[in-house]
Amino acid sequence: MATSIDRVPVRGTWFRQAAAGLDPLALRQPPGDGRWQRGDVVAATYLADSEQTVWAEWYRALAEVALPPRAWLPCDLWRVEVDVTEIADLSDGRRLRELGLEPPRPGRGDWGPYQALGERLFDQGCRGLIAPSAARPEGRALCLFRPTADLPGVRPAGRPRRVEEPPAPPRGLRT
Repeated sequence: MATSIDRVPVRGTWFRQAAAGLDPLALRQPPGDGRWQRGDVVAATYLADSEQTVWAEWYRALAEVALPPRAWLPCDLWRVEVDVTEIADLSDGRRLRELGLEPPRPGRGDWGPYQALGERLFDQGCRGLIAPSAARPEGRALCLFRPTADLPGVRPAGRPRRVEEPPAPPRGLRT
C-alpha cells in the first residue's frame, strides 16, 4: 500500500502558532495525538502552508473545545524554515481516495484510519507527510514525525509576530 505513495522533499517557509513565549518546536510531554499519529506511538509537529491555514486550524481547534478566541491569546505566529526529505505526498484528495481515505474533515471522531496510515508511513521510514488541511481544504498541513526531540532540517525563521487580538477568520474555514 504505502509503496505507491510518492516521497518528496519539502523546502520553504511554513507557519506555526504557539502560545506566547513558548518555543514553537518544543515537544509536549506526554506527546499529543494528532490526525496523522498517536503520541504514544510517535510524536509529531504540525505546520501549515500559510497564515490563513494556521488561523483556520486555530479556529477549528477552538470550536472543537468550545472556547472563545481570546482564551488562547496572546499567541505567537512563527515562520518556520523547512528542508526535509522523505515526506509522503498525500497532498490532494485523489491521492487520499486511492488509499481509501476521504479528504480530512474537522473533528477527532474519524482520526483512526488517518493515524493508522501515518504510523505505517513512519514505520516505513517517512519523516512525515503533507496532506490537505481539515480546516481549510485549499491549505496544506505538514506533519513531521518526531521519534526523538531533534527535528533536523526545521528551524524557526527569526522572531515571531505576537498576536493580541483574534485574527479575521480566513475564507474557506471549516470548523
